[in-house]
Amino acid sequence: MSPSVTSVQPVVRDMLREVLVGREDPEGFFALCVSLMGHQETRSQFPVIIRPLSTSNRGLHATLTSIYQEYFSKTEEDELELALALSRLESDNQQLSTSSQESQVMWPGKRNSCVSYPQPVSEPKSIENKCTQLADGLGSGRNTCPAQTSGQSNKSPSQTQNPKENKAGEDEQMTREGDLNESQKAKRSRRRRQRQKGAGQQLVGLPSSPSASPPVLLWFRRDLRLCDNPALIGSLELGAPVIPVFIWSPEEEEGPGITVAMGGACKYWLHQALSHFRTSLEGIGTRLVFFKANGESHEAGSSLRILKKLVKETGAQTVLANALYEPWLKERDDAVASALQKEGVECRLFHSYCLRDPYSVSTEGVGLRGIGSVSHFMSCCKQNPGSPVGVPLDPPASLPTPAHWPQGVALDTLELARMPRRKDGTTIDWAANIRKSWDFSEEGAHARLDAFLHDGVYRYEKESGRADAPNTSCLSPYLHFGQLSPRWLLWDAKGARCRPPKFQRKLAWRDLAYWQLTLFPDLPWESLRPPYKALRWSSDRGHLKAWQRGRTGYPLVDAAMRQLWLTGWMNNYMRHVVASFLIAYLHLPWQEGYRWFQDTLVDADVAIDAMMWQNGGMCGLDHWNFVMHPVDAAMTCDPNGSYVKKWCPELAGLPDELVHKPWKCPASMLRRAGVVFGQTYPERIILDLEERRSQSLQDVALVRKQFGEYVDKRSGCDLVPLPPRLVSEALGLSHRHGGVVTEGKEFLLPVITRMEFKHQQEDPDADAASNPYNAVLKGYVSRKRDETIAFLNERDFTASVMFEGAQRRERLENNQRRMEGLPLLAAPRGRARRTPTAKDKFSIVPGGAVASLK
Repeated sequence: MSPSVTSVQPVVRDMLREVLVGREDPEGFFALCVSLMGHQETRSQFPVIIRPLSTSNRGLHATLTSIYQEYFSKTEEDELELALALSRLESDNQQLSTSSQESQVMWPGKRNSCVSYPQPVSEPKSIENKCTQLADGLGSGRNTCPAQTSGQSNKSPSQTQNPKENKAGEDEQMTREGDLNESQKAKRSRRRRQRQKGAGQQLVGLPSSPSASPPVLLWFRRDLRLCDNPALIGSLELGAPVIPVFIWSPEEEEGPGITVAMGGACKYWLHQALSHFRTSLEGIGTRLVFFKANGESHEAGSSLRILKKLVKETGAQTVLANALYEPWLKERDDAVASALQKEGVECRLFHSYCLRDPYSVSTEGVGLRGIGSVSHFMSCCKQNPGSPVGVPLDPPASLPTPAHWPQGVALDTLELARMPRRKDGTTIDWAANIRKSWDFSEEGAHARLDAFLHDGVYRYEKESGRADAPNTSCLSPYLHFGQLSPRWLLWDAKGARCRPPKFQRKLAWRDLAYWQLTLFPDLPWESLRPPYKALRWSSDRGHLKAWQRGRTGYPLVDAAMRQLWLTGWMNNYMRHVVASFLIAYLHLPWQEGYRWFQDTLVDADVAIDAMMWQNGGMCGLDHWNFVMHPVDAAMTCDPNGSYVKKWCPELAGLPDELVHKPWKCPASMLRRAGVVFGQTYPERIILDLEERRSQSLQDVALVRKQFGEYVDKRSGCDLVPLPPRLVSEALGLSHRHGGVVTEGKEFLLPVITRMEFKHQQEDPDADAASNPYNAVLKGYVSRKRDETIAFLNERDFTASVMFEGAQRRERLENNQRRMEGLPLLAAPRGRARRTPTAKDKFSIVPGGAVASLK
């Protein structure tokens, strides 16, 4: 008795994929269907099986239909002859050849044609192996998903036909075994970049008919890419129609506190990225359906309700997505998965957003000393390795589509890029410069990466802090929105000729930030070190507004903040500069800076921004051991003043040596440059930088003294309460690693504390200048530059004195002539004559006039 159609359908569909990619001929596929389903079932079901090809591959559909019609038009005697031949083939399979041999079956009534028939089909185990090989060939097998066995790569079908591509496949296998050398990594990276440009994409999904498997809901969030997208490849693996959806629920994006997870700049980028990603999906034969939550509260689970509605409408039995790691979003996803599973719907999440799943990082074997530093985090990852990073997944060339699409909404309905309107009805296009500065597509991400690996990467190690040169990758917004995966970035960076460790460590910093956020969910709004919650902060809203708008009177700070406002981005060094100025000199709370960054950065990331501002605000797990001086730091990041002149054009007329401190320019130099403080350029909002810094140190010493129970008496380090997730480890390691358990069983751990603060604790009245551990970075100061500035000042001062003396003499002489009734001097004496030029006709005296004067 032949197997049921349901039991053999997966094998038949897999073999149909083999026909599509050219590894099986149509006649062999038809013979397989007859063998597996039997004569009668093939007669009734074969047209249904090949029906989807009538729209996606008409040529193949016509060929298979011709074979079907020709076979079933034969006499009963011919059919019996074929059945006997197939029966003999099954009984003698062990004598014919090994699993790689092929038998030839003569078709009745078609004596001159042969059908290549794979030998293993008569053995279920061999069929399963064949299907496994097919899944690997399509790059969509379960074993290729990093969420399950990360580290295994996928080979495209064409790689089995071309010997060179077979060699590439062997290289990928060596990668999975950990034996790939550096040169092979570089070749693999170059090959992948070439494929990304459109050469030879091979991952193909079959179209589906209404009678096919239930569709799969592919839930996109911050994974707007085709390359190296585990959830996307996982949906292709299932062999069912795929419905890509995007659900916008702003209430769910925000955490329980003030996170500002999606500010204005981020929403605008998301709108543009979704538009480009929709086009990319259309390029592989599918579409992206948008849905918007109708203002439900966070607790109501708006995404869950939309997914339930989609499941009911489409009949989907599987929901796939890439995991998010913000605690409130993970809690949302866990609730969605649990609710769907109760209704019989499978929900699978794939690890993709970070290199390491932050919920899998353990301090076991490493301890807690040094927690918060990237070196400690990397030690934890090495000591407790998780699943291998694996090889990036190639993009698919097509996706199977459903017979009926759910009704979504237009992208504009999400109101991600809505612009404010004036009272007269005109639109304020605040994103015009952002739109000009970025390519929001996945192709733009790979173009930026390629450009950086061919140029800026060679200067990154030593000059990544330069603001006046493109030495950074500018890839952070693409990483944030998942248009570029961190695994793809790491793989290409390792395969480049220049592999600076500093650049690769940036990905470790990113993973560290998410690990800290999972440990401390209130990281974006509450200081981790208890004493620093009582710091005395300024409430001057004028200073805050001046900082936000780039009108502080300090050119380097103003240039950075204006770049942020206009383009939505600045490099990491400049973020340190403006953060130090806000906290250490303006005495404004770090939460204000965090919220402004979250609203204006196109790469605004809750975890990264919160960690950075906590550390800069002196209350994170790892103190910044430096403070950027708002003037002298420019000698390192903008020595020639070109960055300041670009973003503060009103200062472009000043010499390079003085553009960072225009208040030191002589009055005549300011006049020539057209700089008027308070009019063309703002006055400095604070004058004595050293005094402000000293006050900041005294405030820190005061709160550390008031909350002495959170300061370790032996080492002088701050003590931080550990989160519940690490308490068990901390209790086991407390005596060995310096932990302190209080009477309330609260585990307090000494954390990295700036030496400057420890010394200030001993001498609270000392100023910043006398502190031997002064953390202010003065930047690179050139003796030649100082001598040049001194010479210019002296020369300009001398010229000013001479000019003022000449004017005084002229005024006295005119006064004297006025008293005597004589005519006043027509032109003041002592003023330099204008130099005649060909273009200046007013400075050339006509020849006739000269003759008459004689």
